[in-house]
Amino acid sequence: MTRLPRFAKPLVLLALCLALLFAWRACRGGGEVEGEADGDNPWDRPTPVRVATAERGPLEIELKALGTVTPLRTVTVRSRVEGELQRVAFDEGQHVRAGQLLAEIDPAPFKVQLAQAAGQQKQNLAELENTRAQLQRYRDLAGGNYVSAQDVADLQSRVHQFEGRRESDQAAVDEAKLQLDYTRIAAPIEGRVGLRSVDVGNLVRSGDETGIATITQTRPISVVFAVPETALASVHQAMRRGDAPLAVQAWDRDERQPLADGALSSLDNQIDTRTGTLRLRALFDNDDESLFPNQSVNIRLRLGSDDAILIPDASVQFGNKGTYVYVVNDDGTAAVRPVKLGAGHEGQVAVVDGLQAGEHVVLEGLDRLHDGGKVEVVAGDEGATPAAARQQGASGAAPGR
Repeated sequence: MTRLPRFAKPLVLLALCLALLFAWRACRGGGEVEGEADGDNPWDRPTPVRVATAERGPLEIELKALGTVTPLRTVTVRSRVEGELQRVAFDEGQHVRAGQLLAEIDPAPFKVQLAQAAGQQKQNLAELENTRAQLQRYRDLAGGNYVSAQDVADLQSRVHQFEGRRESDQAAVDEAKLQLDYTRIAAPIEGRVGLRSVDVGNLVRSGDETGIATITQTRPISVVFAVPETALASVHQAMRRGDAPLAVQAWDRDERQPLADGALSSLDNQIDTRTGTLRLRALFDNDDESLFPNQSVNIRLRLGSDDAILIPDASVQFGNKGTYVYVVNDDGTAAVRPVKLGAGHEGQVAVVDGLQAGEHVVLEGLDRLHDGGKVEVVAGDEGATPAAARQQGASGAAPGR
């Protein structure tokens, strides 16, 4: 018996498999795969897609920037006199009013100084009254030549001297009263008190850098943010166009929740040459204190609105030749259309060139599309506007992009 070569064994096995396959197909009904007899190739079937209609409408123009919540005023509360801290009249984190008592220094030494100044003042006032009376007697005697004119002049000088002491004594009394008043430390501004830096019983001085505590104004409060210098012309144009200040909205770091609404307050007087940006300040009422000093927030500066052709940003694709969309033609095929985009806002983007109002762009099903491929528009979505398609494309845009 002749043995088959080693390389022939796989060929024999392949032939047996093919024979079994043809026999199985013959048993199924003539050897045609289901669907191929009618010419229905699954690769030629239309791709189901969801579309949105490009429409002309107003688009909100806004600048986005990262900002820092900055108090309008921050004050370090320090003692103006030296002494023992006798009382702290505030709670850490408390909101205080301007003029509210915060702390007290031991007033006993300053009361003594005030008493000394007042006593010296009384003594000098008594000498002044006595000298004035003596001057009047000398003037009467000088009329009868009983005293010389020089004696009268000397007494007049002494009266002036005591009058000067009177003013000096009054200043000393006022100074002592002022020092006594400084033992009661009041809030210079309204705001929120931070953590205190010193406890009761400690000796405080006017030169202490840390002070007793800090007060930060939180209502109202500002946010400082920077915009590129290329946007300066747009900001100036928007400021000249409207009578009211430009609206500003603060969002959290993740841009998921708006925190507060405010208005643009001022612009810096020069551009930072290191970063090519200009700093701006926006004011917020912050009645609910949703903005906290030194908090980082996302800022949206609204510059107005512009009329444009709008499509959902989920329909925009990015390739090596730029941005493009799939447009559904009247014959049921999809075509690649390069587009030039403008500003975007809340899921909508303006098309500057490449698209006309009323045309349909593919919103979902982009992963299986190709230029010239057949498409089947899902019923009910053909006339979707960008505003409605934005809700539909929020979850479906990811698989198609």
